[in-house]
Amino acid sequence: MSNPSAPRCAAFVGPYGSGKTTLLESVLFITGAIRRKGSVKEGNTVGDGSPESRERQMSVEVSAASTEYLGDRWTFLDCPGSIEMIQESWNALKMVDAAVVVCEPVVERALMVAPLFKFLEDQAIPHLVFINKVDTASSRIGEVLKALRSVSGPPLVLRQVPIRKGEAITGYVDLASGRAYAYRPGQASELVSAPEDVQGREQSARTELLEHLADFDDDLLEKLLEDVVPSQEEVYQQLTKTLRGRQVTPVFLGAAEHDNGVRRLLKTLRHEVAQPSDTAERLGIDAGDGKALAQVFKTYHASHAGKLSLTRVWRGEITDGMTLNGGRVGGLFRMAGAQQTKVAKATVGEVVALGRMEKVSTGDVLTPSGKRPEGIVPWPDALEPIYALAVSAEKRADEVRLTGALAKLVEEDPSLSFEQNPDTNEMLLWGQGEIHLQVALARLRHRYNLEVQSRLPQVPYKETIRKSTSQHGRYKKQTGGHGQFGDVHLDIKPLPRGTGFEFSQAVVGGAVPRQYIPSVERGVKEYLNRGPLGFPIVDIAVTLTDGQHHSVDSSDIAFKMAGRIAMVEGMPKCNPVLLEPILHVTISAPNQFTSNVQRLLSGRRGQILGFQAKKDWKGWDEISAYLPQSEIHDLIVELRSLTLGVGTFSWKFDHLQELTGRLVERVIQDRAEQLAAT
Repeated sequence: MSNPSAPRCAAFVGPYGSGKTTLLESVLFITGAIRRKGSVKEGNTVGDGSPESRERQMSVEVSAASTEYLGDRWTFLDCPGSIEMIQESWNALKMVDAAVVVCEPVVERALMVAPLFKFLEDQAIPHLVFINKVDTASSRIGEVLKALRSVSGPPLVLRQVPIRKGEAITGYVDLASGRAYAYRPGQASELVSAPEDVQGREQSARTELLEHLADFDDDLLEKLLEDVVPSQEEVYQQLTKTLRGRQVTPVFLGAAEHDNGVRRLLKTLRHEVAQPSDTAERLGIDAGDGKALAQVFKTYHASHAGKLSLTRVWRGEITDGMTLNGGRVGGLFRMAGAQQTKVAKATVGEVVALGRMEKVSTGDVLTPSGKRPEGIVPWPDALEPIYALAVSAEKRADEVRLTGALAKLVEEDPSLSFEQNPDTNEMLLWGQGEIHLQVALARLRHRYNLEVQSRLPQVPYKETIRKSTSQHGRYKKQTGGHGQFGDVHLDIKPLPRGTGFEFSQAVVGGAVPRQYIPSVERGVKEYLNRGPLGFPIVDIAVTLTDGQHHSVDSSDIAFKMAGRIAMVEGMPKCNPVLLEPILHVTISAPNQFTSNVQRLLSGRRGQILGFQAKKDWKGWDEISAYLPQSEIHDLIVELRSLTLGVGTFSWKFDHLQELTGRLVERVIQDRAEQLAAT
């Protein structure tokens, strides 16, 4: 078959610690893009070039690197493995011709690949599996394959059978060609004769491979039924067809740290991965009239280069200086991790960074006219936030800069968000977990020279009353000239939960002139911001029933103060009670952890409402519960600890509920200390 000529793109994805960055380093070394391999531990790899990545020795954002292999041009995307940075991976995967799922040969960690497999299947992205670190395998490959199959939709089929020497894997037999190879660290594998003890396993695995391929090809099925051995060319053609059609997921073995199995992986990508035109068709992009069309899948704000929009070209040609979506391209760069090489143009299939496209966002489709063609597959929604910190600049003068810097972080990573909370008046930074937000704070420090303080967010407690009362309030102040005089009588009573606040008046005879009644209401409302327990007041009704005025000394301010005084003196008589916000929480987790999740919720004062199978997720449950907001802050940390990192949840405010017991005293005391400090 002829080799595709257009540049292609593949992503390395997988759980944290599986070795994706090391695999990228091996690929770049083998293809001659770099002369010497770096290591994650030494902090000198092409991927993970940011200070935040190197501080933590983990990928925290997508890294792109372009290279050539046997005359074909490729861009490889190294995606973060942490579940907290999964938005980065989702966005990158939308753009690739194929994904390489990198995982470790550890049975217990196979479940960690489940959310990734589900996304690839839902988005119809061709993918293959690379079981890395086979030189240190603690489980048999057959056991690992069985565990991975339990979380995959399409069948996973071995393309290689391991050759062992004792417990160590020293090579493999390629099931498509029937050839055996011995690993040689740092070099291409050596062609060898297959050991006798492997031949039986090879024959069984090859038969299984062919049977899976025959499920999608009647001619191959007929040959197998007639015991006719298919030609090597037929097998390769069917392997290509089923990979591109997402019918079979091939599984490869290797150890990227020693370059073992990486060349075989590259050859498979070269021969079997579809062309960019096929990927564009999958995304609903029509070749049309050939006019330029590209899509942004990652935004960077580099301290030295300004804004960079990582983009894949789907149609036509992009050149430096051309106008796209109303903005002028201020530089065109081919990426190698944090390094950039300026180029004059980019053609179909290439991945390049566009400079200074200030009005362009992640997910935008770029055209000269600025119009998005119809039929293009929508961009993935940003993940809902599940973890928050209250943040503030250490220097008051930096508060305005902080807001602008946070906006840039959100532009880079849509799974971050921030808000000024109206209940607590705190700036809240939201994300996917503790590490996610710590990385964001580190970026503020490294890129924007902003030192930021962070703390746990306040819980927006409220208070209300159980009893009614009538209260007189008078404000009288005499000065050298006109004095101040306002006198009111208020009825204060509780309302049903969720009603809010109601103000009315029943004054007769003009005891309180009409022009002063709104001032009384303002005084009452001002008091509602902080009740006897120190929290905002809800669900009460206040009625102005009577009062007095003075023809000279009465004023708006006097009646406002009189209304406030009446509330200050009357509210403690109404038996005030503390209300805590209750959230409706839905937790998603593999059903083997359902009982653990229920215990987790019960231990956090949760009220379990029930559980059911999660729609379209094999072997997963959804557990619903009411949970106090004070218990949700680090819920995701414990949940992930219980579920091998794959559990998650969504939430929404449901109602306010009276808080009782010792917790009330502690909350009120903490509030009093906080108010005293401020």
